[in-house]
Amino acid sequence: MGAITPLGNDVATLWRNCLAGTSVAHHIDRFDSSRFRTRFAAEVVDFDPTAWMDPKDARRADRVIQFAMATSTQALAQAGLRPEGDLAEEVGVLIGTGIGGLSSLDEAARVMREEGPDRVTPLTAVNMLPDMASGQVAIQFGLLGVNFCVISACATGTNAVGEAAEIIRRGDALAMVVGGTEAPVTPLALAAFHRTGSLSTRNDDPAHASRPFDKDRDGFVVGEGAGGLVLERLDFALDRGATPLAEVIGYGNAADAFHVSAPEPEGRGAARSMTRAMAKAGIGPGDIDYINAHGTSTTLNDRSETFAIKRAFGDDAYRVPISSTKSMTGHMLGAAGVVEAVVCVQAIREGVIPPTINYETPDPDCDLDYVPNVARHVQVRTAMSNSFGFGGHNATVILRAYP
Repeated sequence: MGAITPLGNDVATLWRNCLAGTSVAHHIDRFDSSRFRTRFAAEVVDFDPTAWMDPKDARRADRVIQFAMATSTQALAQAGLRPEGDLAEEVGVLIGTGIGGLSSLDEAARVMREEGPDRVTPLTAVNMLPDMASGQVAIQFGLLGVNFCVISACATGTNAVGEAAEIIRRGDALAMVVGGTEAPVTPLALAAFHRTGSLSTRNDDPAHASRPFDKDRDGFVVGEGAGGLVLERLDFALDRGATPLAEVIGYGNAADAFHVSAPEPEGRGAARSMTRAMAKAGIGPGDIDYINAHGTSTTLNDRSETFAIKRAFGDDAYRVPISSTKSMTGHMLGAAGVVEAVVCVQAIREGVIPPTINYETPDPDCDLDYVPNVARHVQVRTAMSNSFGFGGHNATVILRAYP
């Protein structure tokens, strides 16, 4: 696994800060945000892309590509996998992003407007393409197998994990480098999400702005970063002496077909995603020990997700502990699902569930166990991770402890 997040630039630091309930949202210093109604975000700090890439390549790459390269390198190093020869044809890459190289696109638009089209760098063409992170990781490591990009807004990361697992199951790869990456702390992204009414405006207290399931929530906090995984067919992993961290046992996907940005109020699509994942895994609600919720801290999402969990789990909805790590990382959009899969694996391996921080005032519509404010020690054998996106996209993956 690999992680570049607002909570830390490796899995160990991310996990430590998750368990501590750390909030890192702060006022943006990357650009002048004084004209914006929301002037804060959860940014990746102390990130040096040259630690993971050739300095020349790093200078030429968009931040979204830099993040993906770092997490893929971390994940491959932990896996001890460096395919060569014929094996390279059996290892693929699937890295998703909700937006892609937005900072490159934003800058190119500025240059074209102020200086003319001939001054736009030719690197814009590759940096703005959403598939380029997946392509560049393949180039870096010589991976010749399946390669493409998933784009499904904030469901992207979970779709990437699920689709990569399906690629392996159907025999099209022995292993997949999987990722979700996003770098949306830009003026254009901040303005666009503000105009949808989705962002918190707690400028006087950014650290407490992301408060999933709390009655006083007022919107999400933009986050950035990436997560990376190496998925392998079990026999291949064992034959080469690898130690599996967890198994991907279920994947579900369903549409709301309701609205371009608002979730279906009763959570029907999200519930179908969860029940399909459980059916594919051959388990029921009573087998799930932890749910990492989408939990964005918007009024509509948190209510509809709560309804969806009740619809999918029945009476078990009140038993299963649920938390939203977006209360700490902010909403990393297309990267969120992979980072949250990493969190689920850590919960399984460590027997600790991270908290939902900033939970102060219960909402009558959100009345489940959200593990408020303090991490909880509990045995987790099977964990579910949910991601839902603009456009009505719903995705769920289920991970289980490896025996």
